[in-house]
Amino acid sequence: MSRPLAHLRVIDLATTIAGPYCARLLADAGAQVIKIESPEGELTRARPPFRNGASTSYGQLNAGKRSLVLDLKRPEAIEIFKRLAAEADVLVENFRPGVMHRLGLHYEVLRAINPRLIYTAISGFGQTGPSANLAAYAPAIHAASGYDLAHQSYQPGRDRPDNCGIYIADILTGTYAHGATLTALFQRATTGHGQLVDVSMLESMLTLTLGEVQAAQFPLPPPGRPMFGPVATADGWIMPAVASERTFQNLAAAANRPDWITDPRFATFAERRSHWGALIDELEQWSTQRPTAEVEAALNKAGVPCSAYRTVAEALSDPQLAHRNAMAEIHDAGGSFKVVNPPYRLSNAETAVQNFAASLGEHSRTILTELGYSPAAIDALFASGVAA
Repeated sequence: MSRPLAHLRVIDLATTIAGPYCARLLADAGAQVIKIESPEGELTRARPPFRNGASTSYGQLNAGKRSLVLDLKRPEAIEIFKRLAAEADVLVENFRPGVMHRLGLHYEVLRAINPRLIYTAISGFGQTGPSANLAAYAPAIHAASGYDLAHQSYQPGRDRPDNCGIYIADILTGTYAHGATLTALFQRATTGHGQLVDVSMLESMLTLTLGEVQAAQFPLPPPGRPMFGPVATADGWIMPAVASERTFQNLAAAANRPDWITDPRFATFAERRSHWGALIDELEQWSTQRPTAEVEAALNKAGVPCSAYRTVAEALSDPQLAHRNAMAEIHDAGGSFKVVNPPYRLSNAETAVQNFAASLGEHSRTILTELGYSPAAIDALFASGVAA
């Protein structure tokens, strides 16, 4: 099958996670992505794990992209960049607002060169407003959005927010940027005009706190115990997600407690919410007498959404992922490694991670040749440090 975005040309000027992930999703669908890197290389090239000096942290976010090294502090490199932009469909960047203005490569400049360009700008707080120029990384955005304290509110007895090691805001914002870019491309098909796509990490994170956004306006009484939490078993923990009347009834059947359905403490959602702690205490009288695997099997058989708690390594060995070819093998200078494919499938097109991650500047000469530079001119650009 063909890849649906094979006709698109994309410039990836982004660094770290959010922007590169957006551009990689475009590459997964076949877009021809050129990643512009400084002579030192993009930041994640220095992030472990390494194999023979090649970083899988870099590779998983930049697979399928060609690498062009330009020193954008040099006017000659700016000229090369503008040549690329003149032929591109999409540009992705995630610098702090103002950086692209200082380089002379902001949207208004590039729009004059290429009115069809979709210019996707990802930032912590958006391109305008009182916070626009603040520095931002995912952990700070988690705190600023209210997400961290919202999460803490479901952890009884904790008076300190959790540490951050999983960068939700980056992947979430990169995903929104991908969708917004495709939306702008769809409109361009009608109007013939490109536009600026302004994606905010703060606003992206706020979309995760659906209940909290409403509770901030219309406060709710807190439950006696968080409604979604670990349930103890004889040898570990399991998470049952009881989110409807049917799943509550199925839970009662699995635990052999049909009396819960008519118990006035649990019979309605409102009463069940108020007495959730009592319900879980009674559920654990049943679950703690059985190993996790048995509890999980009983809940699954009854139709209760649930899972034992797994490590990422355990999750990756799930036969369901193997069935869906959820992992793709990537090759780079260090050998091979696996990354997660996009979590969707199209029935008549291929969308999967492309199988290579470029070395720094691996495609510089090829790309410059495509732009019309002669071998002698390319040698001169390399000798002067404009390109590498």
